[in-house]
Amino acid sequence: MTSADTTSPEQETVLILRPSRGFAVLNLRDLWIYRELVFFLTWRDLKVRYRQTALGAAWAILVPVVEMVVFTVLFGEIAQLSSEGIPYAIFNFAALLPWGIFSKGLNDAGRSLVNNRNMITKVYFPRLVIPVASIGGGLADFAIGFVVLIGLVAYFNFSPLSTYTFTLRPALLTLPLFLLLALVTTLGVSLWFSALNVTYRDVGYALPFVTQVWFFLTPIIYSSSEILEKLPQGLRWIYAINPMVGVVEGFRWALLGTETAPGVLTLISALVSLLVLVSGLFYFRRMERTFADEI
Repeated sequence: MTSADTTSPEQETVLILRPSRGFAVLNLRDLWIYRELVFFLTWRDLKVRYRQTALGAAWAILVPVVEMVVFTVLFGEIAQLSSEGIPYAIFNFAALLPWGIFSKGLNDAGRSLVNNRNMITKVYFPRLVIPVASIGGGLADFAIGFVVLIGLVAYFNFSPLSTYTFTLRPALLTLPLFLLLALVTTLGVSLWFSALNVTYRDVGYALPFVTQVWFFLTPIIYSSSEILEKLPQGLRWIYAINPMVGVVEGFRWALLGTETAPGVLTLISALVSLLVLVSGLFYFRRMERTFADEI
């Protein structure tokens, strides 16, 4: 008998492997490790989007401006919808800024896994990188659109933001929080749709329809106060289940000083956004192991 055979069971080391539980299973640290890949994919999407176009990045200005003009004529001048005493062009454009992040992110990130099938089937990396990078491109359009909004404010000489009063309104300090809420909402919804689109390709065809319906459910061309006035007091929270309600009204309040200040409805929208994000992360991670096979 050799010396190796005389090892007692008490001296043996037993390694037990168990699956991760709770938030550990999300392994969000991978996003930081692969941050350069996120930046590269975001930059690639920006370059491809405006490649071989005559107007280039000017499309980021042209599209929301044309939408704003059409909505102003139809709903501001003809339909005479309330804009809470604010010039309708500014009232509408301030809502189109966060909506642009959401709609573009939802449509791009919702199809991102299928569009990047070659990467998924050949190279290992956290699949979460792809929808995150698809949403990042919308921030560039938001920055350009924000400059246009400043120009509109100057043109209409709108007092809450004109004549160098940017630094005088404390509400403006909350704008990054509402921008973060817009990104959280966009990422959460996009994770659900992108993962579902791998298994059910109908999702890709349904995205434009879902986006259009969601647009009219969000107070972009109208004020949420018009909807809330027609709802019973006990049912108003139902309208706030749409997380984009809190985002849009928060932007308007922070930028334009509207009467609809953040309150219980905004809190409900924020909680729904967090719930959608957390559930979307868990669902995405659970389905991630089958992406390469099903895609």
